[in-house]
Amino acid sequence: MLRIRLWQVIVVVLVCAAAALFAVPNLFSQNSLGNSYPDWLPSQQVNLGLDLQGGSHLLLEVEVAKVMEERIDAMVDDARTALRGEKIGYTGLKRRGEMVVLQLTKLNFLEKARKLLEDLDREAIVVSSDDGAFQVTLSEAAVAERKNSALSQSIEIIRRRIDETGVSEPTIQRQGDDRILVQLPGLQDPERLKRLLGKTAKMTFHLVDQSVSDTDVARGRLPPGTMRLPSDDEIDEAGNPRYYPIRKRIMVSGDSLVDSQPTFQDNQAVVSFRFDASGAKKFGRVTQENVGRPFAIVLDGRVISAPVIREAILGGSGIISGTFNTQSARDLALLLRAGALPAPMTILEERTVGPDLGADSVEAGKIACLIGLVAVIVFMLLYYGLFGIVADIALVLNLIIIFGLLSILQATLTLPGIAGIVLTIGMAVDANVLIYERIREELKSGRSPFSAMEAGYKRAFTTILDSNLTTLIAAVILYIFGSGPVQGFAVTLGIGIVTSMFTAMLVSRFILVWWLKRYRPKTLPL
Repeated sequence: MLRIRLWQVIVVVLVCAAAALFAVPNLFSQNSLGNSYPDWLPSQQVNLGLDLQGGSHLLLEVEVAKVMEERIDAMVDDARTALRGEKIGYTGLKRRGEMVVLQLTKLNFLEKARKLLEDLDREAIVVSSDDGAFQVTLSEAAVAERKNSALSQSIEIIRRRIDETGVSEPTIQRQGDDRILVQLPGLQDPERLKRLLGKTAKMTFHLVDQSVSDTDVARGRLPPGTMRLPSDDEIDEAGNPRYYPIRKRIMVSGDSLVDSQPTFQDNQAVVSFRFDASGAKKFGRVTQENVGRPFAIVLDGRVISAPVIREAILGGSGIISGTFNTQSARDLALLLRAGALPAPMTILEERTVGPDLGADSVEAGKIACLIGLVAVIVFMLLYYGLFGIVADIALVLNLIIIFGLLSILQATLTLPGIAGIVLTIGMAVDANVLIYERIREELKSGRSPFSAMEAGYKRAFTTILDSNLTTLIAAVILYIFGSGPVQGFAVTLGIGIVTSMFTAMLVSRFILVWWLKRYRPKTLPL
């Protein structure tokens, strides 16, 4: 253990120097880094969590049941089209819960109808009775997969929307089967973000049913396959929203959008959009076949506009106009660009942490770390003398390496993370204490200073490794199964364990071996 090679010394020096280089930016403010800090030096700082710099905490619930309702509604439309195409008579075709139900009027089409209904979805389960009643459902595995996919897709779209706003280091995590935790450190405008996250932003294009009169629309008397949707900005003489009779069939889906940007047309804020190749083809065909008919643009169940198709639009792009201002046009373009949520979401919990409270937490954390550091340094100095000074040097290097690694990894430091660092300060000297006490025992047994130090490091190594390894396993488990603050604690604790092993077994050993070989004392000051 006392044989030290040159390459080992070089590696230790380089690691400590690199850690110091990456830790130094944390001593400066962000403005100082931007103005006077050299560009060629590392400038990454440790990211502060929500509880340290303020921000918003949102718990969102995804209405995954809506996904199944939309899928069953689509199956109803597909069943209607398929049965009418084969001229099979039926009555009572509708959605009932998570199933499609219908009644055949002629039993001689029983098998043919069964085959058509089974072709609606490869995971459809069709149950029929002898009197011609049908029930079409999806398998439990298909339902679970669609709901899980909806939650995963919601997380990804939320991430895109937040990234577009410029919020740095957001925390977006799944909680349970239908909830999403969103933490946004440093958020300056939580209300705007809530509006962006709360919108489904599902845009579809439908034909307007011109066979329905305004009187029938007002009374809600609509033919099958037509729905009544309110206008987003048009009102009638009584001040109520104008309603449109919209065909349920989606002619073009907003899923085919590849880009949307805010722009101006005739000095009015509008949103331009562009489809992919498949969407452009559908859009061109629909507009070509329906020249002279109103074509409704529907966003989240409201008609944004319903312009009349003047000519075929074959370029795959268009303009959405309405009562937009610059900000609302920018937000709508952002929503469409990020993609539509597969299901609506509601905010179950909202917490806002002010920057002043975060600053108080940072200051309290600094004081706790300083008190812990000073207490440990004084104790080691008084109890172990020269050897205590070496342990204190290793302890300071340990903290520098921790902050260097946090900066390199761009980890987020939270209040529990500071607690992990404070705990690390106390644990960092454990290895030195075990080694020093072992050396004392060897000296009492009559060994020489060289022999005692050799035996002390060699025999204490197994105990140090076992104790740190078990703590590291606990930290890994906390990180895997924990969330938010628990993970922050686990990260700093895990990093602290590794760095304390490094400083105790290498840094302090190198210093003591150098001192021992340089001065060759007859006894050790322990």
